[in-house]
Amino acid sequence: MAGARTAAALVPASAVVTVPVLETGGGRTAGIRAYDALVENQRLTREALAGIGDLVITVGGDCAVDIAPIEAARARYGDALTVLWIDAHPDVHSPRTLPSGAFHGMVVRALLGDGPPGLTPERPLAPRQVIIAGERAGHATEHRYLAETGLRRHGVADLERAFDGLRGPVYVHIDLDVLDPAAFGSTCYPEPDGVRPELLAELVCGVDEIVGAAITEHAPAGDEPDPREAEVIRGLAAALAR
Repeated sequence: MAGARTAAALVPASAVVTVPVLETGGGRTAGIRAYDALVENQRLTREALAGIGDLVITVGGDCAVDIAPIEAARARYGDALTVLWIDAHPDVHSPRTLPSGAFHGMVVRALLGDGPPGLTPERPLAPRQVIIAGERAGHATEHRYLAETGLRRHGVADLERAFDGLRGPVYVHIDLDVLDPAAFGSTCYPEPDGVRPELLAELVCGVDEIVGAAITEHAPAGDEPDPREAEVIRGLAAALAR
């Protein structure tokens, strides 16, 4: 939560809405840790989004914050919506394949309709609506799921291909662990050999009709961000809201 607040302060906005989410609570249900708190947080986020018609950039502690905003974008744009999931991990685990029960590793799977009540959109995305970009740390079970469902997947070496021909409406999810730790290391699960921040900002700037976005998984060691990393977040936010 501290990382989310720090990152949010770096994102320019005409208005800021703070969702009073629960940080902890409840036990493990259906193989998901803190299930009750997660469900309540989704309800609170949906309430906060109700009636907002402008571009929303969601800043959150982990990838689970994107369920409600993507659900809202799906309701507004229907089958035309594309979700560009920029992340070192594909986040298509299930409770059976992720012993920790950490839901943030299951978010994309839930968005596709394979998730528990309260954490799964009423109108799930179709696999053709999702593009995974910058992925380099997925588990073998996740890669099998990607192959079975036909989700488009691009790593770091072919990152640009994820953006080729991409047309709006597009929702852009950015997990900061997609970045190379040498340039941005304040993430929950840093992975080596990541994307250069300048390249990512340039590619995002070229996306046509961004209708929603998120920046997640900021985990600075202290209360204040590293000045260089703060500039990275500002640059990505500017690219999303250009």
